[in-house]
Amino acid sequence: MSQSPLQKLRFYDMEPETSSLYEDVMEGLSQTQKNIPPKHFYDERGSKLFDAICETDEYYPTRTEMSILEQNLKEITSLLHDDCVLIEPGSGSSQKVRVLLDSFEPHTYMPLDISSDYLQNVAHGLAQEYPNLHVTAACVDFTSPLELPHYPENKRRVVFFPGSSIGNFEPHIAINFLANMASLAQEKGGLLIGVDLKKERTILNAAYNDSGGITAAFNLNILQHINQRLGANFDLNAFKHHAFYNPTLGRIEMQLISRKNQQVTIADKSVAFKQGEHIHTENSYKYTVDEFQTLAKQARFVPQKVWTDSQQLFSIHYMTVG
Repeated sequence: MSQSPLQKLRFYDMEPETSSLYEDVMEGLSQTQKNIPPKHFYDERGSKLFDAICETDEYYPTRTEMSILEQNLKEITSLLHDDCVLIEPGSGSSQKVRVLLDSFEPHTYMPLDISSDYLQNVAHGLAQEYPNLHVTAACVDFTSPLELPHYPENKRRVVFFPGSSIGNFEPHIAINFLANMASLAQEKGGLLIGVDLKKERTILNAAYNDSGGITAAFNLNILQHINQRLGANFDLNAFKHHAFYNPTLGRIEMQLISRKNQQVTIADKSVAFKQGEHIHTENSYKYTVDEFQTLAKQARFVPQKVWTDSQQLFSIHYMTVG
């Protein structure tokens, strides 16, 4: 009797500790430089807006990364090797990994994400879509050191981290994150990672200031999310989106700027904003190939191969654990 695809599905909820939205917002807005952690962008509407951003003409990373994967698929999958364990931190909808899964046969795919219900649904769909694939999903905080609950014995491990999300970490935190990934992959394991490249400022600024205003709506939605969840009274019309490339720090900075002097009530607290004062909502660091390789070497990774597009907009790196 053949085995049902769902018999190859495992789900583990490690019940990761997460700070509350209230704690994060109040701590961030009490700083001299007010900030809100970017993880709070992604309520249901925020997630849909980000998907829409990825479809805009100006936002090149998603389509460029997919193109690089598709054009170099044979070489990439030959380096990963069939029968490995493919681990994807922050897997989300597991959309990009399907390009790989359609072209080679890992023994196990391990999506890791912090949203338990969403992860279960995605894992269930993948198990049915790829009936020969073992799917072991784990609800974890993948930004912290972790031990996963189940691994097939004697299988090589490869971490897949697409989407240039590494750029959202401060460089010293990125090194710590990569070191955690090296510990997951273990000796001789691999890392396949997407990294956005430094390029002309006009291209970068346009990518985060699309003409349709979708990125602006995405940025402002974090305030609406706080209104809905915490009973706050942010007036979205009293703030404006601002994103720009900072060449000194090599990063895009995304902000919400107060249009006037105002007081905002969040639960039982009042927060004052001066006209022109900004809330820092996100950074997105850009790297040259050499800069990123230097960063990764500090986390025990050994560069093996880099693929880029013809315009040098984006890069995909393959590295092994030294």
